[in-house]
Parts: sequence; C-alpha cells; structure tokens
Amino acid sequence: MPPRVVPSSTRVILFPFRHVYKADRSFQSGRLSVIASRELMGDRYPIDVVRGKLQDNGPTASQVVTVAAMFPLGGLLLTLSGLALAGSVVGLVVLAPLFLLFSPVLVPAALVLALAVTGFLASGALGCTGVSSLAYTMRQARAALQQGPKQVDYAKRRVAETAGHLGQKTREAGHAV
Repeated sequence: MPPRVVPSSTRVILFPFRHVYKADRSFQSGRLSVIASRELMGDRYPIDVVRGKLQDNGPTASQVVTVAAMFPLGGLLLTLSGLALAGSVVGLVVLAPLFLLFSPVLVPAALVLALAVTGFLASGALGCTGVSSLAYTMRQARAALQQGPKQVDYAKRRVAETAGHLGQKTREAGHAV
C-alpha cells in the first residue's frame, strides 16, 4: 500500500507513537486523522525518521568554514557596539551638568533654530505649491486658447440650430392657431 500524499496546506504532527497524524482545518475541533501507520513506516517511529533525515543532511564544509569565520567578526562587532554604548553613557553623565548649566541659553537657541528650520521648510513648500499652481493655470489657459476657435464655431452652430428649431416651432404654433 503506497503512502498517502499530504497536501501542503496541512500540518503534520509527530508524536512519539507509531502513527503520524494530520491536522487539517478540523484540528480546531480536536479531530486527527492517521496518515501513516506502522504498516507504512515499518518498525521505526516517526521521530526516528526525522532524526535520520537530519543526520543525512548535516552542515557542509563551506557552512562550517563560514560560521567559523563569522563568529569572531560577530564578537568583534558586539564588543564595538558595547564600547559605543558605554561611551555614550559616559558622555551623557559628563555632559549632563553642562546641559543643565547652559539650559537657559540652549533651550531658547534650540527653539529659535527649530522655528527657523520650520519657517524655511514652510516657505519652500508654499513656493513649490505656488509654482505648480501657476504652471497648471498656464497649461489650462493654453488648452483653452487652442480650443477657443473650435468652441466658438460650435457655439455659433448650436445657436443657429436652436434659432431654426424655434422658428419652425413658432410657425407650427402660428398655423395651429
């Protein structure tokens, strides 16, 4: 009897029993169905099958060399980040009294600087908005000038048609009276 194929949407749950259970959408209701039994797997437990697969696919030599080369580099980078953190903490401890001492000068200076930057950014944004609005208006004006003669001819034709239609209706109304 060939083993059943498990769809990719299902999860296979390995228990240290002689059966492999499939959990599908009905798993929330607590039902499990056997997808492989002792007859299909022989005398081996499912966990032994998994162990055999893991032992067959161990790390390659290039992976071992890569880990051996990257381990000291990772340690060095971790050490440097620790030193940077320690330097930041020491600098904060040393400079905190200076910040406190000069805060009557630094806080207003920071506010003035922040307001100046905000003003420059706002003026740039408003300038960009004005230029784009002007370009849009000019584009619309050019399009209207190019379409102008055609629209005037169309309007004249419509007025003439309407006048002819009204004249005919007037004649019909006059004959009916």
